[in-house]
Amino acid sequence: MDDPTMNSPPTTTQPFDQIINFRDVGAFINTTTNQNLLKPGLLFRSARPDAATPHDRDRLLQQYHLKTIVDLRTNTELTEARHKFTQQQPSNPSTPPANPSDPKHPYRIPGLVYKPIDLNGKPYSAALLKHLSWPQTSKLISLYALGYRKQAIAILGTHVMAPRGLAGLAEDSLQHCTAEVKQFFDVLSDEASYPVLVHCTQGKDRTGLVVLLVEMLMGCVPVEAMERDYRVSETELEPEREAKLGEIRGMGLPDSFADCPAEWVGRVREWVEGKGGVEKYLEGCGVGREQQAAVKGFLLAGGG
Repeated sequence: MDDPTMNSPPTTTQPFDQIINFRDVGAFINTTTNQNLLKPGLLFRSARPDAATPHDRDRLLQQYHLKTIVDLRTNTELTEARHKFTQQQPSNPSTPPANPSDPKHPYRIPGLVYKPIDLNGKPYSAALLKHLSWPQTSKLISLYALGYRKQAIAILGTHVMAPRGLAGLAEDSLQHCTAEVKQFFDVLSDEASYPVLVHCTQGKDRTGLVVLLVEMLMGCVPVEAMERDYRVSETELEPEREAKLGEIRGMGLPDSFADCPAEWVGRVREWVEGKGGVEKYLEGCGVGREQQAAVKGFLLAGGG
């Protein structure tokens, strides 16, 4: 008989003014399964918190006692975030003042430790570029050199990213971003890091990927709960869907890239299992069994 709690996924409560797709991973899994599987209050996920209001920042620090933020965005995304924050600050009274101790990253929240991890960095980008023909690569390089970054990215989007799909790109990340996966688990295996918030731009795919690895490592999270945790982002991101569709189309990608495809979790799990399972895959990333055990000890309700 089906567990009725699996048929009615919990809705995540948005306690913030300007942070979307936020949830406590442990609490979400426990509520979804109606079981005490993971410790709540330790691992959170969200979209970028750059526009967090003073009230939002206070809640992160005082209610959730946040200590560490893992930012999975690329250097280009971080540059764009800085420019956007700087432009909004004078005109939007709800925008908090820039972080005086970090002018390069004015949107960062004072009092928190930031761990920037470019999950889709140079190894990942280089792997995607190899799928292009020489004429396509030549055109892309020329466009970049002339400053037409979006048009250059559209070549990659049309000819590589769109055919790969979100699940295929997740597999590419797992294959080519092992050093970055190791960096993420370095954070989670350090008790001083907790509570931790991990995010990318929307908190959907890159964030979903590393959180899925954590859920798989726990060994007790049902597949259905993993799928719910990934797919609820589609609903949570609805407020900015139209704006995101414009960006996606500009990159030469189909509208489906704004969604959370039903097969995504299954495809990622199948890829990891093909590498011998999550423990074996993480070992290949440099995350040894002792480090894995530490993460499980921190996050499992039973302490591992």
